[in-house]
Amino acid sequence: MKRIRIGTRGSKLALQQCAWVRKRIAERYPELVIDVVRIKTTGDKITEVPLALVGGKGLFVKEIEEALLRGEIDMAVHSMKDVPTELPSGLHLGAITEREDPRDVLVSRGGRGLEELPPGARIGTSSLRRRAQLLGINPRWEIVPLRGNLDTRIRRLETEGLDAVILAAAGVRRMGLEERVTEYLPLDMMLPAVGQGALGIECRQEGAINELIAFLRHPESAMVVEGERAFLRRLGGGCQVPIAAYGEMEGGRLLLQGMVARLDGSHLFRAEAQGDDPEAVGVRLAEDLLAQGAEEVLREIYPGLV
Repeated sequence: MKRIRIGTRGSKLALQQCAWVRKRIAERYPELVIDVVRIKTTGDKITEVPLALVGGKGLFVKEIEEALLRGEIDMAVHSMKDVPTELPSGLHLGAITEREDPRDVLVSRGGRGLEELPPGARIGTSSLRRRAQLLGINPRWEIVPLRGNLDTRIRRLETEGLDAVILAAAGVRRMGLEERVTEYLPLDMMLPAVGQGALGIECRQEGAINELIAFLRHPESAMVVEGERAFLRRLGGGCQVPIAAYGEMEGGRLLLQGMVARLDGSHLFRAEAQGDDPEAVGVRLAEDLLAQGAEEVLREIYPGLV
């Protein structure tokens, strides 16, 4: 191959992530010509409506996958938390790169930590997962729907009189905005989205691109993300459902935590599972939560989900 085309969303963060992958490939294959192709997705076009109200899956990847299938690009760089658990026929994840910090962070006015925010504090987030966990901590907080890129969301602290916003640590770090972080939220307080912090490189199942990107694969990150995605797949969830998971490898075994919550945070189901097979661990964790009563919660939100 003499030239490759990388597809990506056009947001600042997506371009930064794509630039990181492009640089790694260019360093390894200096003879390659590498083009970056910006593609606007449904999620990018609908900016004023919370994602949970838009409906559907793959809001930030569908148009990019269609370009892959048409042969207009050779690979795509995604945030793994945006990638549905079922991929179109003919496509696969050729590589999952080493995971960045998977936690969420708090950015607040006045430098107050999350537990220092008073009743009635206005906290911005577009994520139902974050909303449910925040209300589980303090049901008197006001959760304000918040869309837009990182700069926009941080700026709206002032323009909309918010007391704080919750963001993904990985995005903040990749954009060089660590100095704005007030607090890194511990996992027992705020469990992250499935795949949060990891980048996925999607490509066609057949072709030389698979061998070319093999060096970008990070086996440990791939295993934990595979377990998290198996958990989500069994529950059938997407951005309309407050589901969270986090996995880590310890002694060659996957330790996986998972959560399903009511939208108002009045009940959070949490459990853990571990084992050698990521798929089996994820399914077992999901079955545990369903048996606890999470199935009723999921059916309330989205009938026929599980």
